[in-house]
Amino acid sequence: MNPRAQLSESDAEREVAQLCSELIRIPSVNTGDPETIGDGEAQAAKYLQHKLEEAGYQCRYVESVPGRGNVVARLAGADPERGALLVHGHVDVVPADPAEWTVDPFSGAIQDGYVWGRGAVDMKDMVAMSLAVARNFKRRNVVPPRDIIFCFMADEEAGGVYGAQYLVEHHPDWFAGATEAISEVGGFSIEVPDGRAYLVAAAEKGLAWATLTATGRAGHGSMVATDNAVTKLAAAVQRLGTHEFPIVRTATVDAFLTGIGELTGIDFAAAADDGDLEGAVGKLGPIAKIVAATLRNTANPTMLNAGYKANVIPSTATATVDCRVLPGQLEQFKAEVGEIVGDDVTVEWFDLTPLEYPFDGPFVDAMKAAVRAEDPDGHPLPYMLSGGTDNKSFSKLGIAGYGFSPLRLPPDLDFSSLFHGVDERVPVDALQFGCRVLQRLLLSS
Repeated sequence: MNPRAQLSESDAEREVAQLCSELIRIPSVNTGDPETIGDGEAQAAKYLQHKLEEAGYQCRYVESVPGRGNVVARLAGADPERGALLVHGHVDVVPADPAEWTVDPFSGAIQDGYVWGRGAVDMKDMVAMSLAVARNFKRRNVVPPRDIIFCFMADEEAGGVYGAQYLVEHHPDWFAGATEAISEVGGFSIEVPDGRAYLVAAAEKGLAWATLTATGRAGHGSMVATDNAVTKLAAAVQRLGTHEFPIVRTATVDAFLTGIGELTGIDFAAAADDGDLEGAVGKLGPIAKIVAATLRNTANPTMLNAGYKANVIPSTATATVDCRVLPGQLEQFKAEVGEIVGDDVTVEWFDLTPLEYPFDGPFVDAMKAAVRAEDPDGHPLPYMLSGGTDNKSFSKLGIAGYGFSPLRLPPDLDFSSLFHGVDERVPVDALQFGCRVLQRLLLSS
């Protein structure tokens, strides 16, 4: 069977919205606290296993710990000697407060041309598109040029310890031969004059969660306290949280600014020379907040913990700071943080390395061609993701990971605000577009 002939009659497009809806209805919430997570991730992974096996795949399913499910399936390609392509996504989502939403966040409602619910863009949309394409290929006996590994995992929202990191450490053979990967937060469109730019994540900032700890002398709250752990911690958090790190130019961000400048007419080079690069970036609309975050390292305090009673001075106080670090900056950044917070606190780190890959070569060319085939007015550009993905874990296996979850979006949709936001939703026609692009990529790369 000629696989390319099937693009015009894809079962994937017909079922992708329903698959996305059904995934959203599974409340696979990752609170970050093992005591409150439950088995939602296992339910979602088993749903995916069932849908894959229903189409004819043989799956590998594993729970890193009870309730944290992960599933992997491989579709054999025509040339087993070629490096395999890994298509991966996470099944966990962040919590959602139903009182804030227009619809029940776990209803998976399909209305007004959208699929609504927690995970619709982060990232059950890509999981549904990947699943729909995988099922379509298997049912039609499509043989891609090389092996394709479909992988769906737990725990990305808390660093991937029970998902991608677990699989890389305990089951690296499941990814044997993989050379490239695609996953979330890339390939989506933004409006530019005379068309759309599709932003492909060729880089992502590193994750570095810092735990600051201050110690002091415990005592009665009514006494004079010259050695107060809370005071020390508060001062350190204030210094770090208000510190502005310098702009650092990276290859990926420079390539993005050059490309988007040609499409929009904004002269970023002149703005940089005038010391107003951030002002020029601010003209890009909603995507500006992501791009601005990739110009420099950041450190945002997110959690504080101290004391157990109003009239007791605690001996220990801690804070968590969410730091995001540019490629090539991690060790320098950690040293800088140590200097900023000072000697009164200690710093412990949980970190995942920054990534940066070239935006050229046969695989990148195939991504560009797949987008342009479905949108002749589309302009694929590299950009840097300000957050992180499971590509960080797979990089340890030598797999070059790109953010490519293709979606053609309406110009009035503030897409970036939907990640972890209220009324998260994805257009049905964007899901169908994504299926077509993914099929083209998997059949040509």
